[in-house]
Amino acid sequence: MPSGFQSTLLLTVLLAIGLVFFLRAASKDRTTVVDVHSPRPPLEVLNGISSWLEQRGWSRDGGDAERQVLRFRGEVSASRPLAVLLSALAAIGGSCFGLVLRQLAPQLHWWPLTLVLVGPAAGLIYIRRSTRTEELELRLLESSAAMDGSNLRLRAHRDELIAIELELAESLELSSDGSLLSSPI
Repeated sequence: MPSGFQSTLLLTVLLAIGLVFFLRAASKDRTTVVDVHSPRPPLEVLNGISSWLEQRGWSRDGGDAERQVLRFRGEVSASRPLAVLLSALAAIGGSCFGLVLRQLAPQLHWWPLTLVLVGPAAGLIYIRRSTRTEELELRLLESSAAMDGSNLRLRAHRDELIAIELELAESLELSSDGSLLSSPI
């Protein structure tokens, strides 16, 4: 086998591996827990966060009065442009891999070029795995004597927690340890 085909085959296989890992990462659960504090009264903070969440399409899903927990549920949909891009990239990668296989094994005739059909499958896999129901949980924590105001524990998708921290920090005077905004992932 000529060295040009070997390197092309290697790069095409690496492309396929990258696509598989991207599809896995796109549907990975990124639920995170963060503690936030506000000098405002708990009822004001909970109402502010609740109304902000409902404006963004979240719906109340009950709660637990004894544990001081509110739950919200929201539907997360897949990005259609990203699904189209993934389909196109997978189709191009499949056709490249098919051409390499055609050159390495001419007895297969043009059958390896049917690998172009991997493209739409990649988009469908991405859409199926990334469309899901997310949950957000607000829990009111006991305030210490030294700290007046509200202490909350938020459990949700990392991106939603970042949005809460960025958009409600001024209006509700929310503060956390800042780890969400400093993390590179």
